Amino acid sequence: MTEEIIIAGFGGQGVLSMGKILAYSGIMQEQEVSWMPSYGPEMRGGTANVTVILSDDRVSSPVLHSFDTAIILNQQSLDKFESAVKPGGLLLYDPNGITRHPEREDIRIFKVEAAAEAAAMKSPKTFNMIVLGAYLKVNPIVEFDNVIKGLKKSLPERHHHMIPANEKAIHRGMEIVTEAKL
Repeated sequence: MTEEIIIAGFGGQGVLSMGKILAYSGIMQEQEVSWMPSYGPEMRGGTANVTVILSDDRVSSPVLHSFDTAIILNQQSLDKFESAVKPGGLLLYDPNGITRHPEREDIRIFKVEAAAEAAAMKSPKTFNMIVLGAYLKVNPIVEFDNVIKGLKKSLPERHHHMIPANEKAIHRGMEIVTEAKL
């Protein structure tokens, strides 16, 4: 099993953190892992993406041009990466701020209203965990216990008090993800 993932959005949305948690989760499952971030000099507000590869075999290169999964959090990322999803692959997106929705018919498309849900939960910092939960519901490539271990590993200890809120957000994302209708 090899899963090649791109997570893309604005800096400050937790794109890199989400990728890091997935990577640590894979390590906890004794998988081979690659985590390669890419972001503009602007950081918050600029574009950011991360490529994550989880595999049972050695990862030969972290550089990818097509993906099994694209997790998309803004219009610029949708415009850039929708065509890079392999036929039969998965595209998960938050429709907040999206003006042109995904149009491909040869991939599975799911949406999660993560921004709206994070606001409703009065917990905007858990936005990325809602998205991660939605992804894991649709494609459970790592075990939930390993996601929590990955969360503990990636969060600085001073933020460990937020783990219960993040765990709740992951569960909420699993509940609210829906298949997009074209």
